This record gives sequence, structure tokens and C-alpha cells, in this order.
Amino acid sequence: MKPEHWTPVGVGGLEKNALDVVRSGGHCSVIAGPGAGKTELLAQRAAFLLQTGASRSPRRILAISFKRDAAENLMARVRARCHPRQAERLDSMTFSAFAKSLVDRFGQALPDAWRPAPDYQILIPHRGYYERFLSRLPKVPPEVGTERDIRAISDTSFERDFVLANSLQEDGFEAPTPEQWAAECFWMQSLHGQEPSQLTFEMLARLAELLVRLNPQIRGALQVTYSHVFMDEFQDTTREQYELVRAIFLGSGTEITAVGDNKQQIMRWAGAMRDPFVAFERDYGAQRVRLLNNYRSSSDLVEMQTVLARALDPQAIVPVSMAPAVRTVGTCEVWNFTTAERETRGLAEFVSRVIRDEALDPDEVAVLVRQLPQNYFADLEPAFASKGLSLFNAAGKIGEIALQDLLTEEASRWIIGVLRLAMVTDAGRHWISSQATLRRLWGVSSEDERAQGQLAHDLDAFVTQLRGQHADPPASLGAVASLIGEIADFLGRECLAAVVSTYGQGDWLEQVLECIVTHLHQCSEGGKGWKGALDAYEGIGATPLMTIHKSKGLEFHTVIFVGLDDQAWWNFSKDEHEAKASFFVAFTRAKQRVIFTYCHERGGRADIAALYRLLEEAGVSSRSLT
Repeated sequence: MKPEHWTPVGVGGLEKNALDVVRSGGHCSVIAGPGAGKTELLAQRAAFLLQTGASRSPRRILAISFKRDAAENLMARVRARCHPRQAERLDSMTFSAFAKSLVDRFGQALPDAWRPAPDYQILIPHRGYYERFLSRLPKVPPEVGTERDIRAISDTSFERDFVLANSLQEDGFEAPTPEQWAAECFWMQSLHGQEPSQLTFEMLARLAELLVRLNPQIRGALQVTYSHVFMDEFQDTTREQYELVRAIFLGSGTEITAVGDNKQQIMRWAGAMRDPFVAFERDYGAQRVRLLNNYRSSSDLVEMQTVLARALDPQAIVPVSMAPAVRTVGTCEVWNFTTAERETRGLAEFVSRVIRDEALDPDEVAVLVRQLPQNYFADLEPAFASKGLSLFNAAGKIGEIALQDLLTEEASRWIIGVLRLAMVTDAGRHWISSQATLRRLWGVSSEDERAQGQLAHDLDAFVTQLRGQHADPPASLGAVASLIGEIADFLGRECLAAVVSTYGQGDWLEQVLECIVTHLHQCSEGGKGWKGALDAYEGIGATPLMTIHKSKGLEFHTVIFVGLDDQAWWNFSKDEHEAKASFFVAFTRAKQRVIFTYCHERGGRADIAALYRLLEEAGVSSRSLT
């Protein structure tokens, strides 16, 4: 298709600035506020590039996201808008998966000192991990420093400030500081001090950057492979992630589109750059474009959100609300409670009422908290249950994996899809999605009708067998493990490891499968039947409880933010900008209504008075409830 004949696919249209980005050539820096349609913009740009030949086969497009669900969402939208042969040329993955894929494929080309074992494992440091490491360091060389210097290193910032702070040097630091010496000791222990090597995803990004920096052939191959790169949620890009992309693509013909919102930067604590947009525009000469529309929030909420936006960025524009006008009682309020018991009872009654009176699904209402969701869950869950409501703790841990992360794991989504197809009536959409999964895992071309027919036959036979053998969810943990293992074998464990980069090394796939077993067993208790168990597994029909960080990229009709007090925002003064950005993110998840709650019993609010002043300036009303 000629570029001038191309029109947006699957939507009525795009705002002018978004359409300009979709059709643009060269590097582009896109500032897109809440509800601006960032994912749709990238999906339309992919469609334009693939359908007009601006990205010419066999070259590919690389889309890098921060969350698995965001990567999968973009991939799904492109599949819905493009021919399968075109959609197959988009690689949509997380930053962690991209870095890991480079180390997995080319890691043995690293220098000996920096080369991990081929079967390295993913390290997830627990609390106290770095403290124990620093306390067990060998005697510091005199030319480096003293034991006192080592004791002065903060274990809470050691990884971010020293292990990951700088690009790795092939021969190490010439004259290391005590902190650099300790960081190199950590690297060498992680790589060679245990069998197999133990590495965090962030460490893999540093190794990948060293790899491409030292190997021009690998760098050149990546530049030839990818004509375009998309970087989503760019405001939360860390130094090691940015430097990896720069090491590969700077100075090449690959065009980069970076999309994000500097008002929603909530990952500084995890090492996000202060202003990656400025660095990107300086390094690549990228043109900055602002999107002007908000397709999520009502006009009343947009006006209120703008007050907070300008507290973060004085130049912030007032977006145009494109959301449908819906009359909602209590668009935005602060509710004050004297005790936690009154708060939980009042919220349960409110959620029950709006679900009934406004015909909302339970998952259209979300409960957000700043931190420690398990503490709030313990109080809220009984109150919700008393009203016949389920509260889904998305931040709860299953083994080493947060529940919300488990649900976005490919193995989890694909296995549960097969189970729904086998065990639940009216699961037709899972017939289509399961076939698509198997085509991807088994390498079946969308053009090979004979192979697709055999695939459909094999899938039908397998789910028929499952249905006959497991009329009800297995009662024992061992029986659940056997069932999940059977499905994993049908999908193909080697196929899973080949298609999903994070499953290719170490035991991550086995960890995920163990968590699937544990969670499904818990959800099967109580004789719920298959539909009840699978709904409980995915949180369907339940009101989600999650942190602000986990809510990023999501939207809900009504948002209830619990805990607008000093205790929940204990570090407000340490980084007021990031705290306000977190507050802004929570506010902007709502489409029609947002409620903030304060409980006197939980703590005061003098330290976060600035947030209350912003709400007052925005015209948010406050009332006391008993």
C-alpha cells in the first residue's frame, strides 16, 4: 500500500499529532499523558510501517515495554490490525526479556571474566541479601580502602548506585574506589562464585551492553534486523536500559520512537533516569511531539488532574477529554474516617452499592494503595466478603512471584487458556487463542493449511482427553501438579523455552509452573467447580487490590485510593516529585470516579499536606463518614 493511501486500522481516527507520529520518518520523542492512547499509537505505527513497506521484509520491528501485559497488549493489537505474515515481523517484549535474549544467544562471546555459565539462573534478591554479601567480603586491599569504608556502604542502595551504576569495563576499574571494588566482588561472585551463575535481570542488561559494545558483528546484525524500535513507558527507563539501546542503535539507520509521560515517572527508586527524554533528544536529534487528547477520563476528572499535572510540569497542557459523558455521583472526593473498621465497612458498602445501582462489574472498581497491600487486604477482605464481594489481592505472592506478574507469564496464560477450553462451556475464544499459541510454539506457518488442520485435531483430542479425566478440579496438590505438567508437556517444554527467552536458561520455567500449581490448588479449594476455580485464579468477578506501581497502564470506572496519610507516604519528603507522580498515576487510573480515603487511626497527614493542598486547589470536596 502506498503511504498516502494508508488510513488508521480498527479505529475511527487518530488526533493529528498522533497521526503525524504514525507516518513520521526519523526518531520521535512522544509525550503522551494518561489516557492518550499510547499503545494504540504504537499499534497504528506498526501497522503503517508493515503495510506500506516502510519496514521492508525481512527486516523487523522491535517493541520494548516494561510490563509483560503491555508487551502482549501491543502484540495483540498489531495481530488484529495486520495480516499474520506482517504481524509476525513485530517482536514485542519487555526490556528484561530483550536483554536476556541477547545474553542467551551471544553470551559466550563475552570476555572470560564477564561470561556467565550457559545454564545461569535468575537471581531475585531477598531482603538482607546485599547486607549479608557486604558483611562477608574478604579483606579490602590497602590500596583500595579500609574496612570502615566498606561498612559505610548502604546495602539498600548498593545494587543501584554501584553494581549497576556504570557500564562494565572489559578489564575492570584501574583504580577502584571501595564501592567499585565491592561491586566487582559482587559481579565475580555472581558470575563465578557459585554453580550456576546467579544474575538479576538488571545485571543481564549490563552484560548485554558490554556484549554489543565489544562485538561489532553482533551490533551490526541487530541493526540490520530491526528497521524500527519502539520504547514504551520511556519515562521509567533506567540508565542500563538506555545505554543498552544506545550501544546497539545510535548512529545506525534504525528509527526509534520513544513514548511516555514525564509526569508519570514513578520508578526513580529503581534507578529510572531523571529525564530520559532530554537524553534521547540530545543523542538522536529526536523531534518532540505532544499528544493532546485523553480518551479515558471524564472532562471533570481531566480538569482536576491538570492541577496535579502542572505541579509536576508547569508547561503541562490541558488535555481534551474524549471520554463519553456519564453522570457519576461523587466524581472525586476525600472521605475521612475515624477508625479502620469504619473505613473498611464503609468502603465495602459503597462498592456493593455502586456495583448494584450502576450495573458495574466488580473488576471495574479498583482499590489502590501506596504499599503493603497485604495489610489492607487483611482488613478489607472480611468486610467485602460480608457483602458477598470478592477482593483479589493482585500484589499477593505465590512463591517468589507476585500474583499479578504470574497472570501475565506466558506459561500461565497459555495453560489456563487450554484449561478453560477443556473445562468451561462457552469458551470459544480460547479455541482460537489456543490454536494461535500452538502455531507459535510449534512453528506452524499461518499459510500451511494442512499443518494447521493437524494442529486443530491434536488440540481437540487433547482437551477432550482432559475433560474426560478431570471432571472436577483435582483435590490434592500432587494431582494439580500432574495436570499442569501434562498440559506443559502437550505445549512442549522445549518449545516454551525456545519461544519465551526467560524460559531458555536456568529454572525459571519450572518456578513459574510450580507457582501455577500452587495458585490453582488454592483456588480449587471449597468445591467451586472448574469455572469458579479458573475465575478465582484470574481474579474474574472480583475487585482488584493493588499498588500504584502495579496499576500503571490500567484503567477502571471507579478508583478508590486507600491510605492518604503520612504512614503510607512515609518517604514523601525524600523525593516529593516522585511521590506526586505516584499520586498522579493513582488519580489518572479512573475513568469516571475517584475516591481518596483518610483514616485517623492509621496516622496523621501533616507531612503530606502538599497533596491535600493540590486536591483542594483542584476543587476536590471532602467529607467525614462514620
